[in-house]
Amino acid sequence: MSFHFSQRTFCNHLLNNFINRRTFSSFSYVIKNVLNSQHRSCVNNLLRPTRQVVQVSTRRHIHLQKIGVVGVPLNKGQDKQGVELGPKALRDNGLITSLEDLGHRINDYGNIEFENIEEDDKQPLIKNGQFLSHASKKISNAVKKVIQDGEICVTLGGDHSLTTGALHGHVQVQPDLVIVWIDAHADINPPAASLTGHMHGMPLSFLIKELQPYMSEVGPFDWVEPCISAHDLVYIGLRDVDAVERWLIEKLGICTFSMQELDDLGIAAVLKTALSTVDPEGKRPIHVSFDIDSLDPSVAGSTGTPARGGLTYRESQYIAEVIAQTGRISALDIVEVNPLLGTQMEQEKTISVAKDFALTIFGKQRCGTLPPRFTFSGRPS
Repeated sequence: MSFHFSQRTFCNHLLNNFINRRTFSSFSYVIKNVLNSQHRSCVNNLLRPTRQVVQVSTRRHIHLQKIGVVGVPLNKGQDKQGVELGPKALRDNGLITSLEDLGHRINDYGNIEFENIEEDDKQPLIKNGQFLSHASKKISNAVKKVIQDGEICVTLGGDHSLTTGALHGHVQVQPDLVIVWIDAHADINPPAASLTGHMHGMPLSFLIKELQPYMSEVGPFDWVEPCISAHDLVYIGLRDVDAVERWLIEKLGICTFSMQELDDLGIAAVLKTALSTVDPEGKRPIHVSFDIDSLDPSVAGSTGTPARGGLTYRESQYIAEVIAQTGRISALDIVEVNPLLGTQMEQEKTISVAKDFALTIFGKQRCGTLPPRFTFSGRPS
């Protein structure tokens, strides 16, 4: 076989038609068995790793933080009992003491208490809407106070409806924040588009400014002033998205990395691109909303709306490590851990994975964690 076009044209043709389609076995066959030595050399040069060095953090000592922990035993944003026990399960599993062992100063403010609210039957689009509206105000005030006091706010859920209040309170203090939403679901349904009326599938819809023309009904949440831009939000891990949500994501230009993109690009490229897209200068505070159902059910199965094909444990740890290295974490939600679902082993595993994510985002490292100012003289201690 002979080729009559230039090396450059030919090699670009190969790269576009084989690498971009990820048909690597066919590509390898062509290199070994079809190309003459001249073309083979050209392709190999193109594939050879460059000498560019990707700069990563070399910090191994933990940066000590003041952390305020707020429990939100909320379950009325969905219909399964047990998720309200998430804060207790995480505390009982040693989350607070483990954070203290890393050297952080922890203020545990306990759980927010919610009173019973009589529902208005005239607001059928949001189940338990009156209760959740009052709850969101309380959550907003609690998060706002923690951050005003100079602490990072860790909000323990509870279902994901809590994040309407958590983000609303955070923005009052740090309006330039960006949001990293780690979830199997987009949680951006307007109430009129929701198939279930469950608030845990809507929390972002009340907050995004550009989405308001599509919010024909906000019910008892009319007090929530839209306060974040669609361009300040990035999704990681999506794989169960309603048609209206998909349309809104594309219409509003929200930066999104579904599991398909994660499979294509790899977790390292996804994190680098995600953070640089929403925060090119790397200076803005980060609000991380971590839904445990972002992980594959084989890793964290005790949750109300599991979806197959999710993040691995290693991928979740890498996400937390990269965010920790930015030094800009300002708030963290851990939601949808349900200690009543699944087997005992699944329950324990899910709680442990959620705890590990929190510890890693606050400095614990798989390569080994150094306490602050740690040194070793070579002599017995």
